[in-house]
Amino acid sequence: MVKRQTALKIRKMHRYLGVFLGIQFLIWTISGMYFSWTDIDEIHGDQFKNPVAKLSLFDNLISPTIFKHNTKITSLELRDIAGKPYYWINKENLVNAKTGEIKKEVSAKEALAVAGQNMLPELKVKGIEKIAEVGNHHEYRGRPLPVYVISYDSQIDIKSYVSIADGSFQTLRHRNWRWFDFLWMTHTMDYQGRDNFNTIVLRVFSLLGLITVLSGFMLWYISSPTIRKINKKN
Repeated sequence: MVKRQTALKIRKMHRYLGVFLGIQFLIWTISGMYFSWTDIDEIHGDQFKNPVAKLSLFDNLISPTIFKHNTKITSLELRDIAGKPYYWINKENLVNAKTGEIKKEVSAKEALAVAGQNMLPELKVKGIEKIAEVGNHHEYRGRPLPVYVISYDSQIDIKSYVSIADGSFQTLRHRNWRWFDFLWMTHTMDYQGRDNFNTIVLRVFSLLGLITVLSGFMLWYISSPTIRKINKKN
């Protein structure tokens, strides 16, 4: 049997670890419940996207290999920007697919047209602005910049993002997504960028959590009358 002094040390360690880790365990539980009880498609904002969005049909397009700058092509996409065709070449050049002219950037008016194709038509635009940089905690982090941010007249603060460089619809954000993002940060314990699942803090808390659980099992073992009876018989 474990000595009384040793048992007291285990009990004390278990108690203090429980107090220290209790708040984070509660946060993990709350955030985990939120993740499991919410529809991820709704968090992504699919309910605000236009389900019948269609690209325009284009003809009489020039070959992308003969446009004026004669760049060797490694990647190519066709963009529909406000009803006009553009080639997005090598992820750096936006070229008019009918004239071969390079387009430096998408205008705010064109960005609104792109957003209008992708968002529900009943959403009313409240404003549009251009941003060139974002922080590690910004809702648009990790995506191409600069970008137009289009705000809508909504109680849940809906915003959509359109790339200035190539006119592509990037994403949309709303209040429930922001709650999800905040809880995700507390779940991963990445308080710098939110998306790293290998932080030192998370590893330490996970290890301490394991020690807490194992010490709990040990306390049950050394304090259980049934186990004591079995040990006495042996």
